[in-house]
Amino acid sequence: MGDPVANLLYRWPAAAKFGSRVPKEKFYEHGTVSTSVREKFICEVQRITWAYKLAESTINLAGSDAVPEIQVFQIDARGNSVSQQVLTAIDKAIPFPIIFEISRNESKAPSVRTTAAHKQLGSGTPKLSAYYSTGWQPADAERQPLPTSITLSALYNALLDPLMPVTARPGEDMSEVAARLQTARKLEREIASLERKLRTEPQLNRKIELRRTLKSKQAELDLLK
Repeated sequence: MGDPVANLLYRWPAAAKFGSRVPKEKFYEHGTVSTSVREKFICEVQRITWAYKLAESTINLAGSDAVPEIQVFQIDARGNSVSQQVLTAIDKAIPFPIIFEISRNESKAPSVRTTAAHKQLGSGTPKLSAYYSTGWQPADAERQPLPTSITLSALYNALLDPLMPVTARPGEDMSEVAARLQTARKLEREIASLERKLRTEPQLNRKIELRRTLKSKQAELDLLK
């Protein structure tokens, strides 16, 4: 589906600095966080900081019902990274889109990466896409200015776009890109299953049928990409 972006760290506006440490226990209080996910918080997370709050009051970009604010959470990992289950628990507890920066210090050179899921707000639990990430890069790497945007919704799309393993098509918003990627991943799983069946199928007529189905699925996947 593509490689993660190698170098992408943003220089978050000083006016948006929030800098509030959030106890891990706060996230246990929201929804049904299972015992196994709590254990992941304990084993994987050293510190969670609500680092920046991108809002009309801080960066003078108008919000909307879909993107009223954008939060930046910095997570210091105890080990190599932080699992998706932990990010999901945080995302579901906070009623705003979140951009995560995950830091690790396993070697002599600390590194960081940006990761996020597309988040659709609604009356109930937010709907989340899969998580997409940049590659790991040095923690002291040069940061880029935020993408030029006229609304928070446009900024959110611009922040997510380079994380996605496919490029948004003209007129396509991030929820549509996320849905396209979800369908593509489902097709990839189906193709892998068909390829396994094809390798072990002894009957010629069944092999021909499987090849035909496989070719059709691969054509669908090519269109989505």
